Amino acid sequence: MASLQEQLLKAGMVDKKKAKKINQEKRKQVKQAKGTGQVIVDESKEAAKRALAEKAERDRDMNRLRQVEADKKAIQAQIIQLITLNKIDRSKGEIAYQFTDGKKIKKLYIDALLQTQLIKGVIALVKLKDGYELVPAAIAEKVKQRDESAILVHNIKVSNDEVDEDDPYAAYQIPDDLMW
Repeated sequence: MASLQEQLLKAGMVDKKKAKKINQEKRKQVKQAKGTGQVIVDESKEAAKRALAEKAERDRDMNRLRQVEADKKAIQAQIIQLITLNKIDRSKGEIAYQFTDGKKIKKLYIDALLQTQLIKGVIALVKLKDGYELVPAAIAEKVKQRDESAILVHNIKVSNDEVDEDDPYAAYQIPDDLMW
């Protein structure tokens, strides 16, 4: 492979006098650097090193982003697997149970036993892709650890012993089967 100088000479872009003068200047610089102990810094090599370092940094950032995306996909796959393996059959549902999904009110048909279990917190209502499923409370907790937004209804038992003293409706009990 010919040097750049030789290629320029062949192409006719530089004449021999100019090439000779450039070579002499280059030799002078090398001699001066050797005499004074200075190291000649090749700017193109430095630029190449910087470019490699920048590329390596960009690659590390891209790998981090890919890893985060892969982790998100793995968590979603775990949630889907947990729900599909542990969903409760609600095919005999005749009672409409209404709940909110974001700002929309949705309706799900369940039977009386599932309704009481849902109200008491024994089972929970979760969102699976575009549908809704009922799962046991233990599975709902596992799903909640991975993604809280997947849990739509999970009534956790709270003690009703504590009543606010200033509550004007403290004497009135709210029925469990109240539908809105």
